[in-house]
Amino acid sequence: MSQSPRSSQAPYLTVSVTDPAKMGNGVQAYISYKVITKTNLPEYDSPEKIVIRRYSDFVWLRDRLFEKFKGIFIPPLPEKSTVEKFRFSAEFIELRRQALDVFVNRIASHHELRQSEDLRIFLQADEQTMERARFTETGIFKKPADLIQIFKDVQSKVSDVVLGKEKPVEESNAEYEKLKTYIFQLEDHLAEAQKHAYRLVKRHRELGQSLSDFGKAVKQLGECEGNALGKAFAELGAKSEILSIKLQKEAQHLLMNFEEPLKDYVRAVQSIKATMAERANAFRHHCELVEAIKFKEIDMNKLRLTRSEKLAEAEREYEELKADGMEATRRFDTIVKRMNEEIARFQEQKTIDMGVAFHEFAKGQVHLANGIAEAWRSLVPKIEACSALTATV
Repeated sequence: MSQSPRSSQAPYLTVSVTDPAKMGNGVQAYISYKVITKTNLPEYDSPEKIVIRRYSDFVWLRDRLFEKFKGIFIPPLPEKSTVEKFRFSAEFIELRRQALDVFVNRIASHHELRQSEDLRIFLQADEQTMERARFTETGIFKKPADLIQIFKDVQSKVSDVVLGKEKPVEESNAEYEKLKTYIFQLEDHLAEAQKHAYRLVKRHRELGQSLSDFGKAVKQLGECEGNALGKAFAELGAKSEILSIKLQKEAQHLLMNFEEPLKDYVRAVQSIKATMAERANAFRHHCELVEAIKFKEIDMNKLRLTRSEKLAEAEREYEELKADGMEATRRFDTIVKRMNEEIARFQEQKTIDMGVAFHEFAKGQVHLANGIAEAWRSLVPKIEACSALTATV
């Protein structure tokens, strides 16, 4: 019996976030996106689906995954702009669209996250169903504000552990302590690199604007002159304006392909730190239950000696504590196992992504430098000729 073309293909799930569009007006305005899914996975309704989503839908997906997949580094979302004048700028909207595309494809390519029912809802549900899902969260799921607070608390909590300031019971694991130190150092170094990448983008834009202004001024100066000198000034002005465009294009290339990937990895490290905080909470809960079980055993022994009527109740509580303890241990072990896998995957992907980003940076700088050198090189003989002509007059 032959397989159908669809079943014979390797499984795939690809997502595109496209066509951002402003919806509404005033404070109620927001950006919507087309989310296009292509897949041959049997759990999806059709091989291609197009839905409309807004930023809060992506936040919903991130929050659900964070609660359900403890130990997995949930891909980060781009931050919201709090500055009104930038919120609907073309550049901000495109940067966010690109980051949302990366976010959802990282989930779709993750061997566990891609199996999430919440991901299927996000990629397939109509807008009304999606809206209902956002507003009918059950009590076990934290609100976005709660998650934001978790992310804010992570740095201080885990920093205290790394620096030895925090007194509560923490894992005594040399390998894990080494990992925590590395994560905080990585965040610092990435943030520093991103800060200077931002300055490079800004410098390219400022230099491009200066060359544009200079070019216009020199062309006007050339109009006041005649003959060869005026023509040389006109060419100098034209070259300056051409180079201005090159610099602006390179600034945009730097922003999209160098600064933004660095910023994305700063956010990714913050997601790792949130998982580290969850691991610390799970470990503390496990230790608290171990202690509670010990105390309950002591209580039961006392009750047996006195043949107290409270023994049966104590034994029932003891069994409940043991069950809770086993669940807490299982939860902690799951987080540790997942984190070990996630760190290896993160390191591998970081090596690839950082290599691409720095290659794009170097390639862009070479292209720009060659363009600038060629532009000025072609102009030098004409200016020299004009200078020689002027000197003989």
